[in-house]
Amino acid sequence: MKISTPFNLKGILVILSMAVVVFSASAQQIPQFTQFMYNNLVINPAYAGSDEVLSLTFVNRNQWSGVENAPATQSFSAHTLVKNKNIGVGLTIINDKIGIHRNLSALTNYAYRIAISERATLAMGLQIGVTNLKSDYASLSGNSNDPKLVSSINETMLGFGAGIYFKSSRFQLGLSAPDLLSKAVEVNDTLSINIRRLNLLANSRYRFRLSASFEMEPGIMIKYFPDLPLSFDLNLNFIYQKIITGGLSYRRNESIDILFKFQITRQFQLGYAYDYPVKYAAKMSSASNELMVNYQFHNIKKSVSSPR
Repeated sequence: MKISTPFNLKGILVILSMAVVVFSASAQQIPQFTQFMYNNLVINPAYAGSDEVLSLTFVNRNQWSGVENAPATQSFSAHTLVKNKNIGVGLTIINDKIGIHRNLSALTNYAYRIAISERATLAMGLQIGVTNLKSDYASLSGNSNDPKLVSSINETMLGFGAGIYFKSSRFQLGLSAPDLLSKAVEVNDTLSINIRRLNLLANSRYRFRLSASFEMEPGIMIKYFPDLPLSFDLNLNFIYQKIITGGLSYRRNESIDILFKFQITRQFQLGYAYDYPVKYAAKMSSASNELMVNYQFHNIKKSVSSPR
């Protein structure tokens, strides 16, 4: 009988040691998504390959519907397994725009996975890519001679992130720091922007079986941003026949959200979230809408030659 425990234990220790190092670095805040549970690669590079097939996900988020120049974010991610299911690779593209400001990121993802048991894996993930920051202050200046207004920002910078991710048949737990590089943007001799942050994201969910047809899945996302109050999302989804999912989510001091997801075919699923602002956010903003489309290539199989 082959015993793989020492190898797995060594791999787990390496992963945890790397996590301690990378999570002590600095980072920049990333866009938030209500359907983060279906868009994991955007928040955690260690998720690469966790769907165990080639998986494509597109999310479009429009905040504060009806408000001119309101935030709008689109993300596209693709990931799959390679090398006998031990390695996951992926690509993430994020376009984030608010008013005259636009961030466009292209990130590659790499994850090394260790089998804890037949139904559980632990992964360590890294991501590296570039982010282009644009701020068109000149469009606001009119005939102004103020150098701060006639100047615009157009900078491209290297991005680096890391994460760890545990997944079993019913439980998931992730911790990530999506961007670990400090950034400094100098506009001119009198204006500069220095960003040095440590942002941490932790998320978890567990699926309970209620009956032959219904399952319940509570989840949580905790977001730590320096100089801001600790933020979190709490959500509760109910799944019927693994086809229809509906639930509610609460984002601290920001919104109450309604979520729906439809498993249209084995390969194709569609999700929608509606955010209704509450408390102070209700005075400053209107509702937000988010659409998610996911396609997984379950029907692609490698040809295997039988030795018999």
